[in-house]
Amino acid sequence: MEFTKSLIKGKLIRRYKRFFVDVKLDKQKVTAHCPNTGSMKGLLDEGNEVYLLKNDDPKRKLKYTLEIIKAKGNLVGVNTHFANKIVKDGLSKDLINELKNNEKIKPEVFFDKETRFDFLIEKKNKKSFVEVKNVTLFRDKKTAEFPDAITTRGSKHLLALIDAIKKGYKSHLIFLVQIQNMENFKIAKDIDAEYYKNYLIAKKAGVNFLAYRCNINSKRIFIEKKIKIIDA
Repeated sequence: MEFTKSLIKGKLIRRYKRFFVDVKLDKQKVTAHCPNTGSMKGLLDEGNEVYLLKNDDPKRKLKYTLEIIKAKGNLVGVNTHFANKIVKDGLSKDLINELKNNEKIKPEVFFDKETRFDFLIEKKNKKSFVEVKNVTLFRDKKTAEFPDAITTRGSKHLLALIDAIKKGYKSHLIFLVQIQNMENFKIAKDIDAEYYKNYLIAKKAGVNFLAYRCNINSKRIFIEKKIKIIDA
């Protein structure tokens, strides 16, 4: 996935009301849209290097969007709206080893009246649901974690993926690690013990969990490599 234009580098001042960040660009301060409603734990230290995308649409109140934060030496893609675009690009280009050679890739497919999964993929008359979770949390140099706050919606998706298996589908959940240099992934069970419990139940039921790290720079973000999932 490529950015539509070059990103602009600045320094983070603060994030507030979930959707706003103040950023220092040269000698001016601008307010940018924050396209991430999560806690963004560990990323919001004042002075962190950030990268903004400018939008010249006259109808937009905020001319900038926050795309990348540099935290503890690693670039982190924070725009959650891009996660599915990155995965769709990866599915189309066979960058995800376990999900290659798909005949159809359908985004945003309803499983039932209450649940919609990110993708339905078809290959040789076999149908698989794929759910994507964007990962931006890391508390050591090499291990990414999810979630960064309690996620009842995330637990609901895990249980729905189990139901999909019972109805004849294959189920996959991709933890998309938008953090440079990560080699491992684990569930942050100290943050959400219920999610960890449901993760173990889903794994036992046959849900296929994958963690893939992204290559991130100021021009594009794309799936780079699979990383190890640690259950302990």
